[in-house]
Amino acid sequence: MTTSPRRGHYGVDAPYVPLLTAAGLLVCLGLMVFAHMHGLWITAVLLVFLLTLYLHTTLRGKFAAWRDLLDAQAWRGDEQVLDLGCGRGAILLMAAAYVPRGCATGVDIWSSKDQSGNDIRVATRNAEAEGVAERIELKTADMRELPFADASFDVVVSNVAIHNISATAGRERAIDEAWRVLRPGGRLLIADISRSRQYRQRLSALGARVERRSLGWRMWWGGPWMPTMLITAQKPIDGDAAG
Repeated sequence: MTTSPRRGHYGVDAPYVPLLTAAGLLVCLGLMVFAHMHGLWITAVLLVFLLTLYLHTTLRGKFAAWRDLLDAQAWRGDEQVLDLGCGRGAILLMAAAYVPRGCATGVDIWSSKDQSGNDIRVATRNAEAEGVAERIELKTADMRELPFADASFDVVVSNVAIHNISATAGRERAIDEAWRVLRPGGRLLIADISRSRQYRQRLSALGARVERRSLGWRMWWGGPWMPTMLITAQKPIDGDAAG
């Protein structure tokens, strides 16, 4: 698919992180200028690097990484897609472009702590700006209790969202729900900064064919110590053995 500039406005993931980093940088610069603590220049350079890499990931890197992931899928064009924790629609609206005869559904609880300006009305405006509003559905729902029937979706995606559920049992419930609404033969793609081993273990127990890998530097949230891992799984068709 031809890459075109994003026309929506997608905010910043976990906005408190770059704000705290910027605050630390300002403190360092203030101490260097007014208290002559010039030994802090290494810390200041490191904070600039961390802030730059974080902003690149949230504003550009995640879009490039997900474009590659979505391009690699074998689309028919009529799929039903579900995005867990869709936020302002960054990944949801990209996926919608691949299903001109299908539908992309996003669910979220619209927490502005997890994404700046997170609001269902913003996601709606972004869908209109991207020209995919007619094939988008947005719902306020907890990913642990999805309001959909079994086997409703051909593709389920999630970007840096499931880890926000604090309890282990809650994250497992979200994985169970994603698996429940996925059709046999359907594909699941979960990108997250933590708990990916838990997701893999849970999906394997459910009978999935599971792979886990890093999405690389484009989705480093400040550095290689905070990478985004990708879990991919395919739901077996009746009679198939899990791999």
